[in-house]
Order: sequence, then C-alpha cells, then structure tokens
Amino acid sequence: MSTKLEPKSEKCTFVGYPKETKGYYFYNENKVFVARTGVFLEKEFLTNSGKGRNIELDEVQQQQVIEPEVERISQDIEENPTDLETQPLRRSTRERHEPERYGFLVTTHGDVILVDQDEPKTYQEAVASPDSEKWLEAMRSEMDSMSENQVWTLVEPPEGIKPIGCKWVFKKKTDMDGNVQTYKGRLVAKGFRQIHGVDYDETFSPVAMIKSIRILLAVAAFHDYEIWQMDVKTAFLNGKLEEDVYMTQPEGFVTPEDARMVCKLQKSIYGLKQASRSWNLRFNEAIQEFGFIRNEDEPCVYKKFSGSIVSFLVLYVDDILIIGNDIPTLQSIKTWLSSCFSMKDLGEAAYILGVKIYRDRSRRLLGLSQSTYIDKVLKRFSMEESKRGFLPMRHGISLSKEMCPSTPQERERMSQIPYASAIGLIIYAMICTRPDLSYAMSMTSRYQANPSESHWTAVKNILKYLRRTKDVFLVYGGEEELRIKGYTDASFQTDKDDSRSQSGFVFCLNGGAVSWKSSKQDTVVDSTIEAEYIAASEAAKEAVWIKKFITELGFIPSILHVVDLYCDNNGAIAQAKEPKSHQRSKHILRRFHLIREIIDRGDVEICKVITDENITDPLTKPLAQQKHDRHTESLGIRYVSDWS
Repeated sequence: MSTKLEPKSEKCTFVGYPKETKGYYFYNENKVFVARTGVFLEKEFLTNSGKGRNIELDEVQQQQVIEPEVERISQDIEENPTDLETQPLRRSTRERHEPERYGFLVTTHGDVILVDQDEPKTYQEAVASPDSEKWLEAMRSEMDSMSENQVWTLVEPPEGIKPIGCKWVFKKKTDMDGNVQTYKGRLVAKGFRQIHGVDYDETFSPVAMIKSIRILLAVAAFHDYEIWQMDVKTAFLNGKLEEDVYMTQPEGFVTPEDARMVCKLQKSIYGLKQASRSWNLRFNEAIQEFGFIRNEDEPCVYKKFSGSIVSFLVLYVDDILIIGNDIPTLQSIKTWLSSCFSMKDLGEAAYILGVKIYRDRSRRLLGLSQSTYIDKVLKRFSMEESKRGFLPMRHGISLSKEMCPSTPQERERMSQIPYASAIGLIIYAMICTRPDLSYAMSMTSRYQANPSESHWTAVKNILKYLRRTKDVFLVYGGEEELRIKGYTDASFQTDKDDSRSQSGFVFCLNGGAVSWKSSKQDTVVDSTIEAEYIAASEAAKEAVWIKKFITELGFIPSILHVVDLYCDNNGAIAQAKEPKSHQRSKHILRRFHLIREIIDRGDVEICKVITDENITDPLTKPLAQQKHDRHTESLGIRYVSDWS
C-alpha cells in the first residue's frame, strides 16, 4: 500500500505533441499517453550524453540503441485505436517586418528630422559608413559640449552600484526643403535602467501649450510687437542633478588608462528620466533672476514690464520666443540668456514647432502655415498626387464599429495599413493650425484599435482635403479691438455606437481662432437642449482659463473682463442664465451646472447667435461645402491672396 510520501511521478520518454489537445506525448511501459504537465530533465540529459564520450561513437550508439525503441513505439501507436500522431513544432507563418514609423519628426524652430535609412544605428556603423568623418566630427562636438558644461567627472566604480549605460544616436538634420544641413551625434543615457527613489524621483516638466503661443502671436500682430527666436544648444546639459547618477563611458572615447572608470554625472544628460525637469528648473531660476515673472496659468510663459515697455518670453523645451515692443530691451534679454546658456540666435521668428510664421507688418497681419509639414505627410502615405478633396468629411458619412473587421483575414489585411500613424500625423496639423479638421479627426480617431476599409477611406478623404488646402494660413489681424469671442455648438447623438452627442467650441482673438476643441460627450443625453447645455458648460470653463491667462499678461484692456460666449440654442441659454428646476433637466450632472456660477460672477456672458453664423458648426457635424468654406474663413483660415 502506497503512502503520501512516496513518489507520485513516473519516469518517461518524451516523444512529441498531440494534435488535437494541449499537453505532451510520453512513452512508458510499452504505451504512449498524453499528460498536461511534466518536468523535463534537460540538464541531466545533456550531462549524461556528452561527458567524456566521442561524438562519432555516440552517434553510432544512438543508431544501434535508440532506433529499436522508436520502432517499438511506432508499433504501439499503430495498434492504438486513437491513432495518435506526433507533429513538428508549430511556428508562425506571419511575415516579420519592422514597425511602421512616422517617416519624419518635427523638431523645434522648423527643423525636420527625416528617418533616413543611411543613418547609422550604432557607433560601429557610424565609423564604418561613407560619412564616417562627419559622424566622428559630430561626436567630437558633442563631447566638447559635455566638457564645457562639466557634465561628469570620472570616478572609481562605487561598490554595489551598477552604472547605467549610454549610446550614440545619429541624425541628419535637414531644412524645410529636405536638404541635409548638419550631422548630429547625440550621447543619450539609458534612462530606462534608472531606479525610482535611487537615482531619480520627480520627472514632470511643463511645456508651453500651443494655444498660449497662438494667443501671444495674435496679441503681437495686433500691437505690431517684435517676435524673435532663440535656441538653447544642448539644453538638457544645463540641468543640475540632485541625485547620484553613475554612467558608463561613451563608446569610442575611452582611454586605456581610464578604462575601468565610470562617469559620475554632475549635470543632466539626454535620456535621463529627470533631464527635462532639471533643465526647466534651471531655466526658471535663471530667467527670474533677470526680473521675469512666471504666468500662474501657463508656467512656460514669462512677462516683464518696465513702464510702457513690455516683454514676453515663451519656452518650449529648448526653443524660446521673445516678444516685445522695445528692441534694446529685447536685445538685452538675448545678451543675458547668452551669458547664462550656450544659445543660437535665430533672428526674427520664422518657424516654431514646424509651423511657418508669415508677417505683413504694414497691415499688422500674421499667418501660421504647415504647408511643408502637410506635403511630407501626403508623401508619407503616397497621396501627393491624389485628387483634391473639397471637405474633410462629406455630409451623410456615418462611421461606426459595425464597419470594423470581423474576420481574421480582414484584420490581417488592415494590420498592413498605417491607420494610427496617419491619425497621429494629421492630428498634429489639427492641433497647431487647422481647426477645420477637428470634427473629422474626432470621428476617425475612435477606431484606431480595429479600423476597417471604410474608416481608412475616411482618413484618405481627409488627406485629399489637406492636399487642396495645404497652402492656407491661420491668419490673425484686421480687428479694430482686441476682444475674445467664443462660440459653442453641439450635434445630438452623432455617435452610432453609443448614442452620444458631439460638443464643439472655438475662441477667436484678433480675427483668428486661438483655441478650439471637438469631442464626444461622456454622458448620454435625451434632448438637443441638454447636449447644447453640456457643450456650453465645457466652453465656459475654457473661457475662464483664457480670461485668466490674458489678464495675467497684464496689459489687456478692460473690455476683456467679460468673455462673450455665443450659442444658437435658446433652451440652453435659458438653462445657463436661470437656475430653475425643470422636468427635463433635473437629471443633468451637477458638474455641468458650473456654467451658472461662471456667468453669475461675470467671467462669461452667454449670448444668442443664429445657426448660420455659428462658426463652431464645422466642429460638430459635416456641412455642405459652401457653408463649410464660409465658416472656416471666419475662423481665420485663408489663402495669402485672400488676406485683406
């Protein structure tokens, strides 16, 4: 009689895999059976079969000893009525390929970095390439910057500390026409090996919002201010580290006498988790020493007043805009910055974040364009010779999850289409200069997880529309007074999947849109009034931020103390002005009633506008072309020939 302490397993021979079930085929005592689990003695097998034996002799013995056993096994399987069979390991037949890339990256002050197949991936590839001298020169320049900024000191490796690695990243920097300007070799730390609480803690770092930049540019156009631009060379190398971080020496620059040493970082370096934060703290400290005051609602916007002289500074990582009305003062700011950091003076601003800035100072007009960026997007998806589309989304087009692929074959076919890449690239244009794309992008971006041919056709229609309108500008200027105007609208139950409505708002300053949004509401409503009321509430909150931001700038006249918000629904306006308990509104969530408080304290005044003059219409629904073009022109989207 067996006891619980006796072995429960049996020693068997593994012979294969079953075809119709999970598990393994094992052979023992002249029979083959299936088991779901097993412990494989691989180490013992390899040790016993190879210790002190001749390989050729071992092969002969295997033929003499093992083959009869395999023959017996096969006979036993043939006699088994289940007709068990072994089969080879199953391997995926899917074609392997590199993941889709955007094809290019937009960097600061208008530079475009192309993903070039000739760019080396490693140090060895760089020194072996035909452009090795240029890459070596770029690396030596980077090492000089490290030395000038005293980024690290060489020390003996501390006991118990494993330094993080580093690598060289190589890029060819091109101008807006695609011509190679410089070869860039950047030393990047492998920050993914850092440990929270050991060599890094906080990582958050703010950047200027694009809508803040648009507001300041609209103000600068109205007052005819100077707009200058500077770039910080190796910005992240200026940040001071509070933690002890050790890094291996960069490849190609290790001397034999220092081979066992490691770099103890004194300053931040690209790739560290806290690098951006360290740089932002260092810049904030320096610029406030010069008398600038940080904006409370936008921590990367600074102001400085001296009598009638006003100066503004906008920081976006390492890109700086300097705006003001006095040239000597602006020049002194440049001199101060150059004394604190290694700077590159770019003169009058021409590009910011890949957006072209065009000015007609005689008429106080300023335009923003992304035509070069859009050209590259079209080329990326082979749409540069496509037909020109008239609308971003045609009237009557309705997208839903019912269109999504339902079979493995359809999903496999759609997996080869760069749907998400196209969405991401078009959204960047929408965020910067193209509010007319907002509704189309809100609709198409919902299906990135499982897009269909119909969804992809809708995206291609947006690209066709961009081909026709790629040369338009978002124009500021031509207004007699500097006044914010807001518009809000909603479209009832536009989403076919969950019956939710679409909200939209846009705020204009000095003749052009400075802030906009089109999004699906996060609650289901049962009336148009409720949808419009929710949309107005979201717009009112944006109006409060814009008012606070502009007031913080310190020079805006009193006419902006109240922001006009235009709505085309009388019921929603009544709900916002009169906080009464209505039968059809008692279920509205409390947070949407915030608009009543905003109106009561005088931040926003909600006004009636007829539907045909509500310029938010293109942000909530497809329109006929004539109406769409009229509204987009009211948003400030115009061709240069139409500037007037």
